[in-house]
Amino acid sequence: MPSHTEKLKADYAAHARAYNDSYPSFPNAILESQLVVSALGPCPGLTVLDLGGGNGARALQALDLGAAFVDVVDLSPAMLLAGQQTATHHGSDRVAWHEADVSQPLTHLPLRGGEGGYDLVMANWVLDHAGSLAELEGMWRNIGLYLAPGGRFIGVRGGDPYAACTAEGKYGMRYKDWRDVPGGGGVFFRYEVACADPPIDVAASSWEVMYSGSTEMMEKVGIGEVETEPYENAEIVRGDAGFWKLFLENPSMVVMKGRKLVGE
Repeated sequence: MPSHTEKLKADYAAHARAYNDSYPSFPNAILESQLVVSALGPCPGLTVLDLGGGNGARALQALDLGAAFVDVVDLSPAMLLAGQQTATHHGSDRVAWHEADVSQPLTHLPLRGGEGGYDLVMANWVLDHAGSLAELEGMWRNIGLYLAPGGRFIGVRGGDPYAACTAEGKYGMRYKDWRDVPGGGGVFFRYEVACADPPIDVAASSWEVMYSGSTEMMEKVGIGEVETEPYENAEIVRGDAGFWKLFLENPSMVVMKGRKLVGE
């Protein structure tokens, strides 16, 4: 039976083009993009590590906001290739692409910031692809390890995996095929964007220690001052609050931010 990692690689190989061409136009994706920009704010001269950065969509936003360079790490060669094909106008020296599982040690990669050297570390959705609590802890370990003291963390994670807005797919993304993680603590499921071309259908996981809003794992790696980016900071929400009512009642997505505490 294929491992969780092998399933993810296969899923993203099948859907890399849709993530580049179709997904950005859906409400979920627009909301995510606007909230990440709001959370990032100005990034003049910042060095950035994007863990699980896929096709680099968020990495390129950081560059557009002034970051000096971004190192993108992802386990999917197809997503990394899609990013390379669309990032040429940003300059090859400003974004580097690395294939690796971010739940595992990354010491074999030629990361320009090195351990404890990045001003900003991002982890967008990758925390919802951990195949076990041990893998989730490994992801957080890398976030803390590579973030400089005083540096900022920004991440996108799932909310309640059973939220009504995920079951209906009103905002573009629908969750399905839920099954509890053996031993408890989370749920495996699949998410789909049926209207994408071709349709997106990818394995995911959601861990109670994350979707509950707990800051336990962040604190373990020295990240404090944890906040959630307000949804009203997104123009798409301000422009049509009625459309987003179901989502806001029980959000399926959270943009979180924090800071590496000095001395940690």
